[in-house]
Amino acid sequence: MENLIVQLRDAKIYQKDRLIIDQVNLKISKGEFTYLIGKTGSGKSSLLKTLYAALPLNEGRGQVAGFDLLQMTRKNIPLLRRRLGIVFQDFNLLSDRSISDNLSFVLKATAWKDKKAIEERIREVLTQVNLIEKLHEMPHKLSGGEQQRLVIARALLNKPDLIIADEPTGNLDPETSDEIMLLLRRLAMNNDTAVLFATHDYRILENFPARIIRCLNGRIFEEEGFEV
Repeated sequence: MENLIVQLRDAKIYQKDRLIIDQVNLKISKGEFTYLIGKTGSGKSSLLKTLYAALPLNEGRGQVAGFDLLQMTRKNIPLLRRRLGIVFQDFNLLSDRSISDNLSFVLKATAWKDKKAIEERIREVLTQVNLIEKLHEMPHKLSGGEQQRLVIARALLNKPDLIIADEPTGNLDPETSDEIMLLLRRLAMNNDTAVLFATHDYRILENFPARIIRCLNGRIFEEEGFEV
């Protein structure tokens, strides 16, 4: 299969010495939208952490955005993460800085130096998430949905190959959750970016059908009948 962004083969996902998920075989292609579901404690977050190298992969084979997970070092983990956009349930915004400064902080931390290029990229991502008019606002003045849109803008800054979204609508009301879902689906399509969206909200699965991967009893399974 061409344009694979994620490929795990016979991978074993561990938390320290405890095996969490066994025999993981997973492929995600460029631009593909995939749900990751499972009960609390089923291993969803451990799988996601392995993909962005917060947990090491020591058994099996794994590649993410062209990086070999078995060969990850402290030096190349930041290089992998520049190819990823990570969206959590908690926003983790810098409360003492404006929206613009929150985003420029990330760009400068990832080796952007040209002031004009930084300003242009910030405007591009804020336009994509419909927040350009809030450029100079402080985060606390935004609604919950606007804050999550800002987090998605932050995840888009370095034009990632894959967005990893870990329960991104968990703190939002249903209407706002739907807005975030539609935004991520649109971004996946328009930017040809793969999205792996972990959720326990079955209402979202019903309203926005897509491929589903389920964590269950220490394994992962592909659900049938939900393809768009």
